[in-house]
Amino acid sequence: MVFAALPRHNRLAILIPALIAILLCLNTAPVIGQTASSSGTQVYPNRTIRMILPFPVGAPSDIVGRAIAQKLAEQFGVAVVPDNRVGAGGNLGIALAAKAAPDGYTIMTTSPSIALSPVLYKELGYDPQKDLAPIARLAQIENVMLVHPSVPVKNLKQFIELAKKQPGKLNYGSGGAGTTNHLANELLKTISNINIVHVPYKGATVAITALLGGEVDQVVVSVASSLPQIRSGRVRPIVVLSEKRVPTLPDVQTSTEAGIPEFKMSIWFGLLGPAKLPLEIINKLNQESMKALNSADLQQRFAGAGVDAWGGSAAQMDQLIRSETARYTKIADKAGLKKE
Repeated sequence: MVFAALPRHNRLAILIPALIAILLCLNTAPVIGQTASSSGTQVYPNRTIRMILPFPVGAPSDIVGRAIAQKLAEQFGVAVVPDNRVGAGGNLGIALAAKAAPDGYTIMTTSPSIALSPVLYKELGYDPQKDLAPIARLAQIENVMLVHPSVPVKNLKQFIELAKKQPGKLNYGSGGAGTTNHLANELLKTISNINIVHVPYKGATVAITALLGGEVDQVVVSVASSLPQIRSGRVRPIVVLSEKRVPTLPDVQTSTEAGIPEFKMSIWFGLLGPAKLPLEIINKLNQESMKALNSADLQQRFAGAGVDAWGGSAAQMDQLIRSETARYTKIADKAGLKKE
């Protein structure tokens, strides 16, 4: 009654601001805390996400990918399904991710293979720089150099001295030409001017078995995959290829401490999607990936597997791929590797 008795211009002065406030609330309330797709009509994610894992179950990239997938599923409230697509040194799975629809429902966990493949293969079926969108840097695993107990060395300096005294006598195993455990030794040969013989195997696990049997003198493999053999005393760790010591091998010297800081070769992991993935989806996936990496349960799971969380932006992941591709190219050129 009081409102009706007011003059018309006074009533309008009260009603118009109130109506504007109501309209603004109606316009913004539905999108608070949500990420729309590029069409602006759907909330992301609203259905199952496929995470391609280009390597076998149990491989380091599989361990990292599955852990991240589980956390993203919990945080998003939708299924994130790991999909192992093995073949061609990881290139089969990478190509599938590159050719997927850029809608955020197909993503991929990558390893250094994304940077190694352009160095090793003429035909990939995709262009790493043009066909894929970096989303997040996720984690890394340090490599360790192991020797058979019969090799009379306890550190990297002694190994180099022995190799120089006996050129061409010592050998090393790898998971095949162009793998990180191959390129690590080729890098050491270049830095230290030593002659050690490459013995390639069909996978790093086969190379470790060869080392255990005394077929080869040395291998460079991930700390995570070699801890059981190290703890049993069946192999001897002589250096970790990193700047900082690894918590699971606190007594093993780093390459920096050994006086060869250039001798580094980590296994790193990142999240990628197809090119033209909308920026808002990249940002959402990165934000949730960082949240997952900072969670106590994931960090505990990683620690048990010898994995270090190494979160980073899409730009940092992109720079990592580019810089590592350039580094691997230089090493491969000096080693005389030819593209297949």
